[in-house]
Amino acid sequence: FWGDQHCHTEISVDAGTICRLGQEDAYRFARGEEVTSTTGVRAKLSRPLDWLVIADHAEMYGLMPHLLAGDPNLISSDPGKRWYKELTSGDNERAFAVTMEIVAALSKPEAPFDTGKLVRDAWKRYTALADRYNEPGRFSAIIGYEYTTRGGFKLHRNVLFRGDATVANQTVPFSQYDSQNPEDLWRALDAFRQKTGAEVLAIPHNGNLSNGLMFAIETNDGKPYTRELAALRASLEPIVETTQIKGDGESHPLLSPNDEFAAYELWDKANLDGTVVKQPGMLQYEYTREALKNGLALEKQLGVNPFKVGMAGGTDAHTALPCVEENNFFGKHPGVEPAPDRWKHVVIKSPQDPNLTTHGWQMAAGGYTAVWATENTREAIFDAIMRKETYASTGPRMTVRLFGGWEFTPSDAQGRHPARLGYDKGVPMGGDLSAPPAGKKSPTFLVAAMKDPYSGNLDRIQIIKGWMDAEGNTHEKVYDVVWGGDRKPGPDGKLPAVGNTVDVANATWTNTIGAPELIAVWTDPAFDPEESAFYYARVIEIPTPRWTAYEAKRYGVEMPDEVPVVTQERAYTSPIWYAP
Repeated sequence: FWGDQHCHTEISVDAGTICRLGQEDAYRFARGEEVTSTTGVRAKLSRPLDWLVIADHAEMYGLMPHLLAGDPNLISSDPGKRWYKELTSGDNERAFAVTMEIVAALSKPEAPFDTGKLVRDAWKRYTALADRYNEPGRFSAIIGYEYTTRGGFKLHRNVLFRGDATVANQTVPFSQYDSQNPEDLWRALDAFRQKTGAEVLAIPHNGNLSNGLMFAIETNDGKPYTRELAALRASLEPIVETTQIKGDGESHPLLSPNDEFAAYELWDKANLDGTVVKQPGMLQYEYTREALKNGLALEKQLGVNPFKVGMAGGTDAHTALPCVEENNFFGKHPGVEPAPDRWKHVVIKSPQDPNLTTHGWQMAAGGYTAVWATENTREAIFDAIMRKETYASTGPRMTVRLFGGWEFTPSDAQGRHPARLGYDKGVPMGGDLSAPPAGKKSPTFLVAAMKDPYSGNLDRIQIIKGWMDAEGNTHEKVYDVVWGGDRKPGPDGKLPAVGNTVDVANATWTNTIGAPELIAVWTDPAFDPEESAFYYARVIEIPTPRWTAYEAKRYGVEMPDEVPVVTQERAYTSPIWYAP
């Protein structure tokens, strides 16, 4: 089931400065209905989503519609009066300046208003709306919000509830005004679980912009992780948002120099708002693959792996429109919805250095989360996320399976229903391999992928292995497992590129290279039963036009050389782990 666990509407204080679509608009759009965007464009998904989390910011939740309506309780205060005046002035520069001030307020430990009642009322309206749009079997409106802390350092989490409004209304969104320490969020969520018996989880996102904080191997106050804290994090954060509009966070070429596909949609110059320049030593605590490796080391020390996470994608769209295919990308916020010059608009302006300012063309059209669940209900999707049976896509809805075990044989790749054999003989993505049976020397993996019918053929399936040796050092290796065409690896073991059929001028391509589906059984050739390891699949498409190519064609724009116009979309499965 395809969905987005990270969509914002006018209820979020930052989005609400310019977005005029509400939570009901987001539900209608996700379910396949036509809406009109903030900029007046009629929009409708060709393929509805199966589920959606409207994750509006907890901080000042629901403030902006009241402020813009001139609520006397808000504009009687100095900041409220000034914000209202600037946002309704009709002067775009003044409105942009105060928008940046409002965004900066999300970095401060105290709220500029007393919004307690406003937040409670807005939360109850949202949970009631979610229940109304939730339709088991057809569409799951999963209740959630975003905890937004430390501003530009992006230690943010999307909090999801398993239950309905009667469950979610037993609390209100925990915000950074309660605490800027994510560990306090975990404690609050755990206390909620203990008190109510309800189930809740959190999904970190944009570790790539955290400047080394998201997957740090120490606590918020610089102390070593304890077993208890590691266990608490592991119990609440089963997956991580690895790809989205603000960059891809799977891997980085400085961390994975032998990975030719590592430099994908990187945002790696600074933290989110450009106030702190990125230093190389920060990267190892920002990217998901490195976190998975560091988790093996922490598990050896603590007995618990706090970074035992699966993969998710999310849009983080602040437009209420979760659409991220390259040919229908509506951008980060309404200021960069489709327009002839949006590629050069400022998305994020750095106050420190103009070279750190982020422009429209740097937005990545991604991503979605695929969940293997038993049915399309809130409960089944939540449960699948908890067991990490998920994968992230940068946009295309390709079908991907990964199973690990000890009994798969090459003939298993000949079947048309790989999941039947997969569940029977092994464990799915997100699972743990048991100890090797007598006589079995290496684990085997059944991996399969089928193309999105609206997107490109498949270039290859890779399996990424990470492991820790006896000395406690971590390693990684990328294996090409199966690929399209009659290519053969060279003497260096490297598989030749699939080719490129993209016609940039016309924003099109031909599926005359690659393969519509790929399936194989792979055996780890370098397995050591004494070493902890993880394995996940990465599926790469053939080159297709990037959204910037569609934009150039649509509006007759000539893109500068620095703007990428071709992409190779991909999916990342949750890992399968092995422990001695």
